[in-house]
Amino acid sequence: MTYKVFIDGRHGTTGLKIDERLAAREEIEILSIPEDQRKDPAVKARYINEADVVFLCLPDAASRESVALLEAGNTRTRFLDASTAHRTHPDWVYGLPELNAGQRERIRHSQRVAVPGCHASGFIMLVAPLVARGLIPAELALTTYSITGYSGGGKEMIASYEEPASLPQSMLSPRFYALGLSHKHLPEMQHITGLAHKPLFTPIVGNFAQGMVVAVPLQVGSLPRAVTPAELHAAYAEHYSGEHFVKLMPADPTSVLDAGFLPATTCNDTNRAEIFVFGHAEQILLAARFDNLGKGASGAAIQCMNIMLGLDEARGLAA
Repeated sequence: MTYKVFIDGRHGTTGLKIDERLAAREEIEILSIPEDQRKDPAVKARYINEADVVFLCLPDAASRESVALLEAGNTRTRFLDASTAHRTHPDWVYGLPELNAGQRERIRHSQRVAVPGCHASGFIMLVAPLVARGLIPAELALTTYSITGYSGGGKEMIASYEEPASLPQSMLSPRFYALGLSHKHLPEMQHITGLAHKPLFTPIVGNFAQGMVVAVPLQVGSLPRAVTPAELHAAYAEHYSGEHFVKLMPADPTSVLDAGFLPATTCNDTNRAEIFVFGHAEQILLAARFDNLGKGASGAAIQCMNIMLGLDEARGLAA
């Protein structure tokens, strides 16, 4: 069977990666609007309603406009939205199959799936299983930070790093950003984990194209009861048992570090996410490493598409 796929926003970073990943799949037919008709809403509406799957790789407002082009009674066309527009919307299913035991089936049967944000993916994979098991109370005020490659900033940021013959000194080091503490991923980070408070989130962009590590530090003394790294590791082992794309690293992760370092680029060009637990009796550091363009964007979108179409979930994706 052939499935018709329309990528709305095909020329953006995520759209290009989705297009690239689907190009070799014989069961997928990519619908492409002629260049001179791309801005015609009537033409876009026709393509959306002809497609089996529509990927929305657009700014939030444009994503909402595209969804509104679905014809009344069209229950066949299914949306996967990579913007932040619908990630906390009650009519959309959050596209993280590994979130809980029922999430994969919700994705399978939904017409509208919101693809998680990259930073949010790491935070939620780390925090949601622990909140669900009562190991972290929902009332706890958490801090999280992440380091990401510049590709997560889209075409403008990519150009700022790749087009100059040489970079200014200020861009050679990692740089904190979103210092207004209102990053666009915060609503889903709080909503999907069930936290009572938005985490204090400080993202960092580095002078490398892709790859990401999201980290959550815990002061054991601030928890209602003391937990150990081994206890949290066991909780992850239970939660992610049998998962193809989420890999729990050894309880003693020193053997899989790079001379004691945790590089952000190890999972690049895969849909794999690696979960780490570091620490001792007083302090614990949770970390998730993955490709911000893979499990953090296009890979996650295609994983959800595979589920929605009843295909092998791993089809076209490397673990």
